[in-house]
Amino acid sequence: MEIAKDSSSLLATLEGADRPVVLGFFGDFSEAARKARPAFERFCADHPELRTVLVDVGRVKDLHRRYGVAAVPTVVLVERGEAARRAVGVQTAEQLARALLDAPPPAAAGASGGAAERPPAHRVTVFTTPSCPWCTRVKAYLRQNAVDFREVDVAKDEKAAQRMVARSGQMGVPQLDIDGRMIVGFDKPRIDQLLKIGGRATA
Repeated sequence: MEIAKDSSSLLATLEGADRPVVLGFFGDFSEAARKARPAFERFCADHPELRTVLVDVGRVKDLHRRYGVAAVPTVVLVERGEAARRAVGVQTAEQLARALLDAPPPAAAGASGGAAERPPAHRVTVFTTPSCPWCTRVKAYLRQNAVDFREVDVAKDEKAAQRMVARSGQMGVPQLDIDGRMIVGFDKPRIDQLLKIGGRATA
């Protein structure tokens, strides 16, 4: 894991990188960021094939704005200089791997293993734009309920925007893909139903 020293030199290497780079945005002023940093360091150690960089936003200025980071901790997967995926909030190393790399969840122990089997994690993608206040609210709601999600900025990813519109028939954001089902807007009852939040799920 590298430690970012300044934004200009790091940006130059990111734009010319021939492989994905993972940027972890943290800050000592944030209790959540301090809590999440060990998991990010473990993720880095678990994936030596990746270039991973720790960015202290209190020391390295402006880089977080370049990648649409509004809060720490946030971990961003950068491809060809652009943010491709991100994980926001306190995450375990396994959650980071699932959000950024599509890694499968760890296998639960069977009945003979003594550990209770956990239900499979939901696959959640949130389509957003940087200027959308409802996007911020829906992401905060997911984090509040400990829901892992992948964020796609359709303002920067035209192909993703086209796929989103083709699936939902709508251009507005936020939109959510929950296990293959599209939700347009911050439709909290529908989100609760699909993610089984608050006991509102139906059979």
